[in-house]
Amino acid sequence: MRKCAIPLVAALLATAGCGVFFRGDASTDAPLERMELRIGVGSPIDTAPLRVAVADGKFTAAGLSVTLVDVPADQAITKLSAGEIDIAFSSDVSIFRAAAAGTALQLQGEAYTAGRNTMALVTLPGSDYTEPTVKRSPKIAVNMLDDVGVLAGRSVLATAGVDVARIQFRQHAFDRMPQALQAGEADAAWMVEPYITRAEKELGASILADGARGATLDFPMSSYVSTGTFGQGNARTLSAFRKVLSDAQVRAADPATIRDALPSFSDIDRTTASLISLGSYPASVNGIRLQRVADLMHNSGMLGARLDVQALVPRP
Repeated sequence: MRKCAIPLVAALLATAGCGVFFRGDASTDAPLERMELRIGVGSPIDTAPLRVAVADGKFTAAGLSVTLVDVPADQAITKLSAGEIDIAFSSDVSIFRAAAAGTALQLQGEAYTAGRNTMALVTLPGSDYTEPTVKRSPKIAVNMLDDVGVLAGRSVLATAGVDVARIQFRQHAFDRMPQALQAGEADAAWMVEPYITRAEKELGASILADGARGATLDFPMSSYVSTGTFGQGNARTLSAFRKVLSDAQVRAADPATIRDALPSFSDIDRTTASLISLGSYPASVNGIRLQRVADLMHNSGMLGARLDVQALVPRP
C-alpha cells in the first residue's frame, strides 16, 4: 500500500490526499455515544481482519460490543439506510453508486484492495477462449450486473483490445459460474477468491486474464460505510471503531494471519486457504486511492457525473 508522507509544515493540507482512521481527540474523556454496533459483513476474505478483531476481543477492549450480521452483497446499502445495521461492508462500486444517487454516506474504513490474480477472468479446460481478443463479442459471467465485475471486466478486456460495447455480461452467482461455463452460457467468468482457486483445484480452470492490472492494478475493492446521519451523531464511537479496525488491518499485513483464520469463520478449508491469492488490507481511508474507483465508474458510464470521494471521508 502506498503511504503518504506528511511533512510537519504541510500536515494540515495533507489530510485532503491521505485519509486516516481518525483516532479522535485525545484531550477529551467524553464517553462514547453508544457501545453497541451492528456491522453487516460479506466476503470472508475482505472482512477477515474485522472478524479476527471481533473474535479476539479487540473491540470489547475498546468499549464496543460488535455484532456481525451476514448481509447479501446487493442488500448492504439498503439495510444500512433502513437502520437494520449501523455499518455496512460493501463494494466500493456499490457505495459510490449509492452516494452518487443521493444517499448520504460516510466512509468508516477501507476493507480490501485487489492483488495479483485475486480477481480474474477464468475459463475451463477445453475452452476455445484462449486469448481475450479471440472472441469479438465474449459472454462474461459476473456476480452482479452493476458492480465491480463489470467495471473490471470492461477495463481488462478494453486494455487487451476488445470492443467493450460488444461484451455480453451475464449474471450468475459465483458458485454457479463453473456450471455456466460448462453449459456454454458464458465464455469466461469474472471470479474472485476463493472461487478462482477452487475452480483451478477442482476443475483444472485457467486464468484468461488477471483482473488486477492496468487501470485496475492494486484496485480498491470494498469498504465499511455508515449513513451520514449516523456518522455525525456518533463521531466518538466511530473513531473508536476505526482505531480498532486500523490496528486489525495492520496485523493482516502478515498473510498467515488471514490464511490461519479463514477456516474458522468461513467454508474455506485449510488447503484452499493456503493456496488463495491475497490482496492487501489498507490501514487508512485514502481519498485519492478511492477516487480511482469513482473516476473509472464515471469514465465507463456507471456514474453520470464525477463523484468527489473526499466528501465521504469523515473529518478528524
